Amino acid sequence: MSERGTILLAGGGTGGHLYPGISVAQALAEACPEVAPLFLCTNREIDAIILKPTGFQFMVQPIVPPQRNIGGLLRFWRSWRETKDMVRQVFSSTQPRAVLGLGGYAAGVAVKLAALSGLPAAILNPDVIPGRANQYLMKYVSAVCCQFEATSAHVSREHRPKLRLTGCPVRREFAMPRERAQAAARLGLHPNLLTLVITGASQGAATVNEAVLAVVSSLKLHGWQILHLAGRDHAGSVAQAYRERALPATVIDFTPEMADVWAVADLAVSRAGASTCAELTVCGVPSILMPYPYHKDMHQRANASVLADAGAAVLLDDQKDARRNADRLRPVLERLLYDAGRRAEMAAAARTLGRPDAARSVVEVLKELTQMPSRSPMPKCV
Repeated sequence: MSERGTILLAGGGTGGHLYPGISVAQALAEACPEVAPLFLCTNREIDAIILKPTGFQFMVQPIVPPQRNIGGLLRFWRSWRETKDMVRQVFSSTQPRAVLGLGGYAAGVAVKLAALSGLPAAILNPDVIPGRANQYLMKYVSAVCCQFEATSAHVSREHRPKLRLTGCPVRREFAMPRERAQAAARLGLHPNLLTLVITGASQGAATVNEAVLAVVSSLKLHGWQILHLAGRDHAGSVAQAYRERALPATVIDFTPEMADVWAVADLAVSRAGASTCAELTVCGVPSILMPYPYHKDMHQRANASVLADAGAAVLLDDQKDARRNADRLRPVLERLLYDAGRRAEMAAAARTLGRPDAARSVVEVLKELTQMPSRSPMPKCV
């Protein structure tokens, strides 16, 4: 990528879509400083919260998610047309070198238009099971950057040659371990206590919050402290629940500084989104994974299974009921809190799955697509 130009990164709506894109943009800025990343995101508030501190340019697309009713579908197709007009203007004004789809409905217009216009196009597919948007876009793109080898089993034979095993990009700060005491201080935690982290990712997870709250008051937490990332809609009620139980806990809604969180984490109770799994493995954090239970394809469960099969995590299916979840979580959590040897084994297993260089690998794929010199070809999923 020796020529000046722009790389468009299309997608958003959740941290799981945006953070891998930010990682690629960081790696791109280091490897090809003459190429400017430009994000095409959604109008959800979380997108601006995440993107503004990075300093990368971003533009809000009119696109809205499809809904399974006549009015929702009409709104989606109207927003698709409006987004198509906007993206064409962006193509005209920026003359992008390539487009990288970050997943979800907000990637569709730019990726499809790029492919139909003869521009190199690729998508990130960090989940084991590709989502509907990625399944749709695979026929248009030249490369699909995957986190897991297992993805090949969920892709049609005709598209398998496009798969590249890059890993899921994580921001560079995850690959450079942070000093625990400093991270603890920034989070308001004690540096010498073990830390149990509960997180439902950027939006929080009500059933995970409820399960943990139903369990913690019955556990002996000597030597442990709790850091609970509850989500913006849940943080107030979760903090109140800890107060009612007379349990000290640090409750926050969301932080972009997850590198600090994982630097202090000795055990995590978490969803199993693709970015979370990537961060857990790169940082070597043992975890109890409660995959999101409302997706039809149960793709978070497939992600969690990879970690569990490797010995890096314990998989607990979310029963969508606080009491049933608590009954299953309690014995698992209690054992791991007081089995340092088992936690160490899980941490080591997690690191064997981590790909801290994933963002640079995706940049190499973009170089390949734009016919620029590359260090070495990416391994393919077969």
